[in-house]
Amino acid sequence: MTLVCLRPRYALTLVLALCPASVVAGQQPSQGRTPGATVFSVRRAATPMRVDGRLDEPAWEGAEPIPLAWEWFPGDNLAPPVETRCWVTYDARSLYMACEAADPHPEQIRAHLADRDDLNRTPQDDHIVLLLDPFNDERRAFQFRVNPLGVQMDAVLSTAEGFEDFSWDAIWASAGRITAEGYVVEVAIPFRSLRFPKTTGLQTWGIIIERSYPRSNRHRVRSMPTDRSNSCLLCQANKLTGLQGISPGLNLELTPTLTSSRSDTIAGFPDGGVDAGKIKVDPGVDLRWGLTSNMSLNATVNPDFSQVEADAAQLDVNTRFALFFPEKRPFFLEGADFFNTPVNAVFTRTVAAPLGGLKLTGKAGANGIGLFGAYDRVTNLVLPANEGSASTQLADSSFTTVVRYRRDVGSSSYIGLLYTDREGSGYFNRVGGFDAFVQISRSNSLRAQYLLSATAYPAQVSADFGQPAEAFTGGGLEFQLQHASRDWFAYAQYEDLSPEFRADAGFVPRVDQREVGAGAVRNFWGPRGAWYTRLHAGLTSAATWKHDGTLTDREVAANIGYLGPLQTSLTLFGSYSRERLRDVDHDMVEGGLALSIRPSGAVVFNLSGHVGGAVDVANNRESLRVVAAPSVQFSVGRPLTVNVSHVYQRLMHQGQHIFTANLAQSRIFLHFSTRAHVRAVVQFQDVRRNLAEFPFPVPNKSQSLFTQLLFSYKLNPQTVAFLGYSDDRAGLTDVALTQTGRTFFAKLGYALRP
Repeated sequence: MTLVCLRPRYALTLVLALCPASVVAGQQPSQGRTPGATVFSVRRAATPMRVDGRLDEPAWEGAEPIPLAWEWFPGDNLAPPVETRCWVTYDARSLYMACEAADPHPEQIRAHLADRDDLNRTPQDDHIVLLLDPFNDERRAFQFRVNPLGVQMDAVLSTAEGFEDFSWDAIWASAGRITAEGYVVEVAIPFRSLRFPKTTGLQTWGIIIERSYPRSNRHRVRSMPTDRSNSCLLCQANKLTGLQGISPGLNLELTPTLTSSRSDTIAGFPDGGVDAGKIKVDPGVDLRWGLTSNMSLNATVNPDFSQVEADAAQLDVNTRFALFFPEKRPFFLEGADFFNTPVNAVFTRTVAAPLGGLKLTGKAGANGIGLFGAYDRVTNLVLPANEGSASTQLADSSFTTVVRYRRDVGSSSYIGLLYTDREGSGYFNRVGGFDAFVQISRSNSLRAQYLLSATAYPAQVSADFGQPAEAFTGGGLEFQLQHASRDWFAYAQYEDLSPEFRADAGFVPRVDQREVGAGAVRNFWGPRGAWYTRLHAGLTSAATWKHDGTLTDREVAANIGYLGPLQTSLTLFGSYSRERLRDVDHDMVEGGLALSIRPSGAVVFNLSGHVGGAVDVANNRESLRVVAAPSVQFSVGRPLTVNVSHVYQRLMHQGQHIFTANLAQSRIFLHFSTRAHVRAVVQFQDVRRNLAEFPFPVPNKSQSLFTQLLFSYKLNPQTVAFLGYSDDRAGLTDVALTQTGRTFFAKLGYALRP
């Protein structure tokens, strides 16, 4: 589902309303209580294991079956519509899981070849999920997903943050096979890919096995009943006992890489020719070392931080604040969930061109520790204010350090400390403070954080952007109270960021604000076979003041929604808001919708959009904005997947056209196997402006075109080969699309695991 140009507070509530799994982890049983966790005893495999999806090894015959007997969505802990039997065994090297997923109509099984961790494709397929909590502390789990063709996804689940971190990658084996009765999957997870207690005695792990069975409705079936009014999923997990004589071993992984690239640039736009750049060959190395059973060290030297996967383009038209682009670089993504706090004080894409980095993450008992440092060749800055943000890049290098400490309290709460430091020539930004998460009850939780920053900018930055000439300090406070149960989701939030607060190692594009917000969503669940799976209605309200008491933003919004057959999700919303810009108040009314439908396993349609009042930033006046964002994803057979999306935005004032912006994007994937594919990316942006409606010179037409072709082979997440080409073009009023640059690149990486 694409949400376009929604205000942040309302967008959050709409996402929660659209995604039933986001509201809470499970669903309250009709009996009103959840039975105790079932304990399964695992037996050691007496014969060698082979992962091929056939389950013909004698060890499977003696393994204890784990039935998936509880449909928790959309059913209310009902008997599932299909039968699923799973087994777990182990040997000295690996943990093995196998599942036989029966299907009355095997021809309807949804299974496509995809890249590992493809969040747009694999979650829509039939698949099996394995969650492992090796420390049995009900706080953090390793997640493994596999579809009927053996396509892999893996993640780390953190219960306190409610966060699935799919950036975590492990080396493991999987296989899948579609049969006349359904499908079979088989996986082997090496113990050195996991963290768990190092002991010679018996171990007990938390375990959850889930099957996703997507047809007209997406049925989700688990190995245990799920209480939707309990936000702690791992607290309800089954227990796996009998593990003995296992060790994570040395847990050392060394990945040398070799990257070669050539970037060609235009000598002078638009008439200059494209000059060939020099071929650069950069060796590098990444290290991952498990110092203890739950403490790991990551290091990188001369890393390849090129964006192998191009960012999804965003419209940067009539905007006031810096755009957010997610982190995709493996070194920074490792253990990223540990650095998440209510204020986004750690955002590693601020490190733009690092020469190297070091990271330490893990736990010792109830104490969690996180540390990373990176030396950056440049220094990127976001300069925030209440009404907008500016950005600049300094040619000087900088060093970023982040220190994180967290102590578990009780069964699922914690308290934490955070310190960040960026140091450069004539510049520093230091941020320190504390935060806490308190699980008040099964359905109620509290998050809070306070931060204090100290900043000094170079003299030129202070002069160019109106920043203080001397070092200055500022404070930030975030407070969130949340209720998540079967029928209700509600929250209240307060945020206070002083005008002088800066978090340059994070992403905080707006300061000088005191914001109060609250909202609630009521869910109505349909019985099995009804015309609806879930109906919901929600209401939110928020207000923001500057520190001098000026009201700058106010909004009241309402939404109603429907979830039903053909995996249809429809939400209608409307809002009234007031925005203040340069001492002028603008009162606006807006309405829109968000629609998603999956008529088959091969096609997904999405449409979001809204129409209503919006501020024309250039002229500081209320105008009419129309936004529409359709998208479609379709598959041709199992190997070919195409994603096409479009964003249309038009701004008008009293019938006069101000600008029209179009952004079209397409991603095409052709898979040869679970390891190899070719991907083509096309991004085209076209903006047309009415020059008479702008108080400053602008082109009446601006265009950009980005294309990329990439061949990818992944034996595992670290043993990879990439070969690619990208092309950039730009156009203006009297200039057709003209090539401005191109890049050829190749990368080889090989994981060594002694």
